[in-house]
Amino acid sequence: ALTHILVVSDLQKAKSFYQDVLGASLYGEYGDTSIVFDFNGAWLLIVTGGEPTKDKPDVTFAAPDEPERVSHSVTIRVPDCQQAYEILKSRGAEFLTKPVNWGYEIRAFFRDPDGHLFEISQVENIEQNKDDT
Repeated sequence: ALTHILVVSDLQKAKSFYQDVLGASLYGEYGDTSIVFDFNGAWLLIVTGGEPTKDKPDVTFAAPDEPERVSHSVTIRVPDCQQAYEILKSRGAEFLTKPVNWGYEIRAFFRDPDGHLFEISQVENIEQNKDDT
């Protein structure tokens, strides 16, 4: 199983976003430092920041401080990007733009409360695209 860890500044605000906006299922909460969600079969571990530990001695966990600079993002494949956009927007997701059609893909980006970037993506005619590569 793959677990994706996201560091947040406000655990309760993040919990509300991941449950109410994304519709992730709460799996477990561990003190005031972490929450585990099941999201379409993938695990999302939402944690508060933390100083280095003996198993990661030079690593500090911190929420993003520059949302415009992205080192990773999460892509959610959807059958209908426009429909997913409308649903997520009605739940409170704030999108950077409306869905954009690139011909081979329709996609739109939004952020969680800490600035982590998420993408909804509808792949157009994936079988044809595989044949073109």
